[in-house]
Amino acid sequence: MIQSLVQFRKGGARGLLALDEGGVARRVGAADTTLALAQLALKQRLALAALAAESCGETIDLEDIELLGPIDHPDPAHLIVSGTGLTHLGSAEGRDAMHKAVASGQASDSMRMFMMGLEGGKPDPGRVGAQPEWFYKGDGGILVNPGEPLHAPAFAGDGGEETEIAGVYMIDDGGAPVRLGHVLGNEFSDHVMESVNYLWLAHSKLRQAALGPELRLGELPADVHGISRIRHLGRTVWEKAFRSGESNMAHSIGNLEHHHFKYAQFRRPGDVHVHFFGAASLSYAAGIEVEPGDEFEITSDAFHLPLRNRMVREDGGAPISVHAA
Repeated sequence: MIQSLVQFRKGGARGLLALDEGGVARRVGAADTTLALAQLALKQRLALAALAAESCGETIDLEDIELLGPIDHPDPAHLIVSGTGLTHLGSAEGRDAMHKAVASGQASDSMRMFMMGLEGGKPDPGRVGAQPEWFYKGDGGILVNPGEPLHAPAFAGDGGEETEIAGVYMIDDGGAPVRLGHVLGNEFSDHVMESVNYLWLAHSKLRQAALGPELRLGELPADVHGISRIRHLGRTVWEKAFRSGESNMAHSIGNLEHHHFKYAQFRRPGDVHVHFFGAASLSYAAGIEVEPGDEFEITSDAFHLPLRNRMVREDGGAPISVHAA
């Protein structure tokens, strides 16, 4: 049974692989990219896994190819990257510590947002649940392939990992969102900037993000386990287990999807969306300061392949100057 799709490059040519439950990779003959296969599946009214299985050919050794991100678009402006926060059980602790109301002693806005999700984030079928926090990260140009560096801008306070699962979607010709699958991701963010003032959260999210090589097809398991690590000079300096999936979330995935796609501008036919579902743990909350050259590694039982990227810091630049036309 086909479990996931993987995009790759070899000798300058693009290709698409299908991985079965045992991790064996076979080349997909029907299309060279995830997007092309999804467009064909919609046209033929077939499930992605079924269409991939129909055209599977030769077995491919993953060591002989360059792994790419699991989804892209020929025009990056038509791929929207966004996300939600405070969605996982226990996710509010680190955020609350950053945003605690010092003088009043009252619960921070972060904790109140988390409690709203805990109390109403999993509505009964046919009903709308609590609205989650939402943020915009960028278009397809901010997505980094597995193994490529994640760039922290010169003005950034830091560059820290956020280990998350993200949903991948395409909008069909009738304007309806179609979930293609799920990916493992590092929703790379600036937690130092965010901790100065909660109103800088939007700024802190305007960073690159990395996606693992696999697009897992079908429903996401309710209980996803994994490990997030940071390595400095080859030595592990931080490691923590994480859990995701609806059993470990305050919101249902369907509720998060509704509150994203309820906006008409996110239902433009032909667009692709990558939407992060939130993180349960952060190295920043443990006092870790990521240094240039440090490597992030994320593994999960729901995915065969790991996600690894190094953090690099960009050089400083002059203030941006705007001139009149």
